[in-house]
Amino acid sequence: MSSPLKSLHFAVFPLPAQGHMVPMMDIARILAHRGATVTILTTPVNAKRFNSVIERAVEAKLKLQVVELQLRLAEVGLPEGCESLDMLSSTDPWFKLLGAFDMLEEPAEQVLRRLSPVPDCIISDNFIPWTSDVARRLSIPRLIFHGPGCFSILCMHIVTSTSVLDGIESDSELFVLPGLPDPIEVTKLQAFGQSKPNATKPQVSDNSEAKTKEKKGYIERVQEGEKAAHGILVNSFEELEPEYAHELAKAKDKKIWCIGPVSLFNKSDLDIAERGNKAAINEHDCLKWLEGREPGSVVYVCLGTLTHTSLEQIIELGLGLEMTDLPFIWCIRNKTEELERWFSESGFEERVGDRGLIIYGWVPQVLILSHRAIGGFLTHCGWNSTLEAVCAGVPMVTWPHFADQFFNEKFIIQVLKVGVRIGVEIPVVMGGEDTAETLVKKEEVKVAVECLMNGGDEGEERKKRAQELAEMAKTAMKDGGSSIRNTTSMIQDITEQLAINV
Repeated sequence: MSSPLKSLHFAVFPLPAQGHMVPMMDIARILAHRGATVTILTTPVNAKRFNSVIERAVEAKLKLQVVELQLRLAEVGLPEGCESLDMLSSTDPWFKLLGAFDMLEEPAEQVLRRLSPVPDCIISDNFIPWTSDVARRLSIPRLIFHGPGCFSILCMHIVTSTSVLDGIESDSELFVLPGLPDPIEVTKLQAFGQSKPNATKPQVSDNSEAKTKEKKGYIERVQEGEKAAHGILVNSFEELEPEYAHELAKAKDKKIWCIGPVSLFNKSDLDIAERGNKAAINEHDCLKWLEGREPGSVVYVCLGTLTHTSLEQIIELGLGLEMTDLPFIWCIRNKTEELERWFSESGFEERVGDRGLIIYGWVPQVLILSHRAIGGFLTHCGWNSTLEAVCAGVPMVTWPHFADQFFNEKFIIQVLKVGVRIGVEIPVVMGGEDTAETLVKKEEVKVAVECLMNGGDEGEERKKRAQELAEMAKTAMKDGGSSIRNTTSMIQDITEQLAINV
C-alpha cells in the first residue's frame, strides 16, 4: 500500500460487539499501515481479545496503541466483566451495555486531550453518538462506521426516514421498498429486523414508559450524530454494490468511502486465525481436518455471536445436517449441560462420526471459508460473515435472525445471486431465543443445504458468480484497487478539512 498523504492521528471508538469491533480493528491497522498514528479506545475485556494481533502490529513498528476505559457496569445492572454484546445473557437487554458506554464520554475526552499529539480525527461506530459532541469540542472531523454494507444501510434509511410503512397494517405483508435499484420486497417485521415493528430498535425486556422514552432519545442522538458526521466508512467495495453506494451517498448527503473487505488486510494465518478472538480450536487441527476432504464438499455452519439458539433448534439443525450425508464443520456458540446430554444420549456423534467437526465458541472463520474443501456456508447473514464468504467465493444458505440480517439476505439472494434461502420469514428478538413460529425444521435444513451443494445448473451458476465476486474483492484491496484509492481519498479529505478548520 502507498504511504499516507499526511501522518494523521486517528482516535477509534468501536462498538462492544464482535461484528462491529472486528472490522474496526482491521481499519485501525490499515490506517497505521499507511503511516498514521492510531489510538483505539475500548474496554479491558474487548482489548484483551485483540492483544496478540495488536502486539504483532506494534512489533512491526506500526504506530498503534490501545487505551482501556473502565465501564461502570454495576450502575446499569450488569455483572463485572460483561463488556460485549455477545457476553450478555438472553435476559440482559443490550440497552444496558450501551448505557454503560454512554458514561464514557467524559473520561474518553480527557484521554484524548492528554494524548500527544491530540487526535486529528475520530472514527466512531455509529451507535456511540456522544463521540459527535467530543469531536465538536475538539474541533476535529468525525467519521462514522456502520456495521452493514451500503445496501442494508440504504434499506434501513428508507424504512426509518420515509413514510413507506404508513398504511401497511399486516406484519407479514410483502411490500416493495421504494427508491432502490432492484425491486426488493420485505415485510414490516423484516424491515425492522425484530419481532415487534412498532419499536425503533430491537426490543428489550423492560418496557416501562421511562425506558421507552430513554431508548427513543438514544436513537434520536444516534441520528443527530450521523447528520453531524463528516462522512461514512463502509466495510464493502464499490464493485460489489456500486449503485447502492451511489444511492446511499445521495440519501445521506454525505461522503461514503467503501474501504473493504477489510478482512483481506490480514495476510498471516495467525492474524487470520486470531481475528476477533482466540479460536476455541487450534487452527492447524481445523485445517488438518479439512485437508482430508474433497474440494467443495464441506458445509460450514455458523449462526454468529449474538444468536441465542434454543436446544430444540440446535437439535433440528444437527439432525438436518446428519440427513444430508455431507461433511460439515458446525460452530456452536455455547456448550450447555442439556446439549451435552443430547449429544451423548442421542447417538448423533456416533452416527455422524468423522463426517462432522463440532466446535464450541470462537472459530477461525476466515481460514475455514478460504479452504478449498468448503463448498457452502450456512450463515445468519451478519455482514461480516456475508462479506467473508464473498471474499472466499463461497455460496451461502441464508438463515437471518434479526437486525440487518434480513436485508443482507435479500442482497445475497436477489442482488448477488449467490445464495439459497432456508425459508425464515419472522425475526427473533435480539438476544432472545427462537420460538415455535421461528423454528427451522430438520427437513428445511436438509433441503436448503442440498440445494446449495447439489444445485445442478443453478448451483454451478452460483459457484461461478461467487468466484467472480471473490476476484473483485481481492482486486479492490490491491494497490490501485478501489478500496485502496478510497482510503487515500479519505485521508486526503481529512487533511484538507483540518486545513480549513485552522
